Amino acid sequence: MRESRLTGFRTLLYKELLRFWKVGFQTVAAPVLNAMLFLLIFSHVLQRHVTVYGDVAYTAFLVPGLVMMSLLQNAFANSSSSLIQSKITGNIIFVLLPPLSYREFYAAYVIASMLRGLSVGAGVLLMSTFFVDLSIAAPVWVLAFALMGSAILASLGVVAGIWAEQFDQLAGFQNFLIMPLTMLSGVFYSIHSLPQLWQDVSRFNPFFFMIDGFRYGFFGRSDVSPWLSFVVVSVCLVLLAALTLAMLARGYKLRA
Repeated sequence: MRESRLTGFRTLLYKELLRFWKVGFQTVAAPVLNAMLFLLIFSHVLQRHVTVYGDVAYTAFLVPGLVMMSLLQNAFANSSSSLIQSKITGNIIFVLLPPLSYREFYAAYVIASMLRGLSVGAGVLLMSTFFVDLSIAAPVWVLAFALMGSAILASLGVVAGIWAEQFDQLAGFQNFLIMPLTMLSGVFYSIHSLPQLWQDVSRFNPFFFMIDGFRYGFFGRSDVSPWLSFVVVSVCLVLLAALTLAMLARGYKLRA
């Protein structure tokens, strides 16, 4: 029985990996190209006018933010789109019928989404090296925030995919929650360039801590303490994972 459950988990994970990898030109290459366009346009306009952390060139400052933004958005898109498509087409039944626990269900969708997000992030980082010299001051911090950030957005994608009943509801979730939180999280600027009020508001955005902690791994400098970012992101991950697992355990909007 244990072996059959493990086989079911592996099959679901393989199916989710294959789902985005077979159309990698759309799911991986296209987001990398979008990030490169952001990098080229913003660096061309602001490179000579903006410096951050004293001596960090704006283009270099921009790269970690774009990497993390692409990683987060694609981790969310993978799990949320997979679930909503399965629900609308009705083939979610073929995922629910096998003897899979809700933990295995959660793990398969989240791991596959994390891998897509990390693939896109790695692609953006690799392509950025053709335009800017980058060094990584603290690789452990880079890896930690990349993994936690992708896991959080993958879990949030599962929540959105379960909750949404139509594509427009999912689009609303993405356009009115995910997109504003990522775009207003310090991807393109340091929050110390903002008025005090908006600096305080930014500290209520968990995406800010993901990106700021990730950026610390490159430069050894950040807008807030990396340990504070680590604690905030860790708490968000635990709470969101618990919420997602609770929804799956109840079969919320999945089982009649």
